[in-house]
Amino acid sequence: MKLDIAKEVKSLNRMGVAGLREKYVEIFGEETKSGNKDFLVKRIAWRIQALKEGDLSERARKRAEELANDADVRIRAPRNMFREGDASQAGRTSMRSFSPSDNQRLPIPGTVITREYRGETVKVTVLEQGFEYEDKVYRSLSAVANAVTGSHWNGFDFFGLNEKRKKK
Repeated sequence: MKLDIAKEVKSLNRMGVAGLREKYVEIFGEETKSGNKDFLVKRIAWRIQALKEGDLSERARKRAEELANDADVRIRAPRNMFREGDASQAGRTSMRSFSPSDNQRLPIPGTVITREYRGETVKVTVLEQGFEYEDKVYRSLSAVANAVTGSHWNGFDFFGLNEKRKKK
């Protein structure tokens, strides 16, 4: 990069967003919707360099065009993409529920986890989809710990299931 280009790029970092937007209009000949300083600095710096040192070669431009024509490029997802019952979207996305058994810290479903808290024994049953405490099903151990203590707790810490902390 030549010296004068480097100075111009450095001066961009000292400019505010309003100044960068003006510079963008000056260089590109159109306004930008962006108010992101980092984006504007990078985009303007690229354009300054391209104008002063030359743009892409014709060969590179053709290759980029080939790649762009070959790709299904979208800026945004189509409207109504997630509309329920839309047959054209069937099979595009697979969903599965999170199961506590996916977490290696948890025992298998059916196991009863116990802990003494303020003189009482807290018993929680591990289910396929959640945890049962006092005939109520909770989504996480943290929710159970919150119900027991009335304050926010990491459920694994509260019930002593964090292996890293057990070793310490």
